[in-house]
Amino acid sequence: MGALYIDADACPVKAEAERVATRHRLRMFVVSNGGLRPSANPLVETVIVPDGPDVADMWIADRCGPGDVVVTGDIPLAAKCVAAGAQVLRHNGDMFTEANIGQQLAMRDLMADLRAANPLGAGGSGKGFTKADRARFLDALERAIRAAARHQQQDPGP
Repeated sequence: MGALYIDADACPVKAEAERVATRHRLRMFVVSNGGLRPSANPLVETVIVPDGPDVADMWIADRCGPGDVVVTGDIPLAAKCVAAGAQVLRHNGDMFTEANIGQQLAMRDLMADLRAANPLGAGGSGKGFTKADRARFLDALERAIRAAARHQQQDPGP
């Protein structure tokens, strides 16, 4: 079986992901640039990367591939991981796929342009993370782990 990679900065589902990874006996990498309390779970490795833009993202993107699952809210990272063959999901359970990643990147860029063009800085900060989001995440993570395992069984690699 592959691994579970968590883009841990501002990730609200680390504990849930750890429980699922433990149940599946799946190695989990919690990647950030610091400020996290390491888990005592022997399946969980806390990876602290140097400060810098996108260093944690690059660490994950360089290692993930078919048979792995990545949890992130970062769309450019998701695009790299989807291209590498990993199962990729957001914290709320939405999946990033080859079919939707292009649209996700385009929408991200459009929203960045709209925010930059708004001189007053008006706009919401997004909706809060709900119990329904957490439940959707848990269901999606189970499905992603099973899909990654099937993919790895079909193509075990070298």
